[in-house]
Amino acid sequence: MNSKRGALAVAAILLAGTALADFSANLGFASDYYYRGIFQAGSSASGGLDYESSGFYAGTWAADVKDGLEIDGYFGYGSEVGEFGYSLGYTAYFYSGDFDDTYQEINLGGSYGLLALDVAVGEYENFSGPTADYTYYSLTVEKNGFYGKYAGFSRDFSGEYLEVGYGTSVSDIDVGVNLIFNDKDLSSDGESDQALIFTVGKSFDLN
Repeated sequence: MNSKRGALAVAAILLAGTALADFSANLGFASDYYYRGIFQAGSSASGGLDYESSGFYAGTWAADVKDGLEIDGYFGYGSEVGEFGYSLGYTAYFYSGDFDDTYQEINLGGSYGLLALDVAVGEYENFSGPTADYTYYSLTVEKNGFYGKYAGFSRDFSGEYLEVGYGTSVSDIDVGVNLIFNDKDLSSDGESDQALIFTVGKSFDLN
């Protein structure tokens, strides 16, 4: 699984309500690609296309992973009532090669002040094995580009991780750094893991 989509950042979704319609594209690079505390690839390039209109959003995003390519599709709606923000969406993750199998999930998000809560309820096709069900949850605190996140999985998946980081924009280039601490359930070698990750990205208005 990977990152980007409406459910990943409630604040970004809420921006959709400030414009009648918006088409945009993005390109990015990460020194290591982790998603939800799980290692996906050592260095990864990515790109995506998005549409937003009056709170509704839809898009696609792709990144290179170990032994293949990840392609995601997503759509949903986000808005706010007073200081409370909310979102509801759907995301599907597809992979080429044998890296992973298809995930599909319903995404729920809420935010108030510095806090954002995200929940994903999903299903994993699991190659030829039995279908697995999972719930992902995360609680994020963010202020002035600094953030901290506690997150994990339940049901057929298990594991937790902590992520702290900072992101900003320099001459219209998005740059970030984050540190991930995951437990042994999310680590490929069965031991708790830590990773320091640097990211750079650029968004383009296509209107």
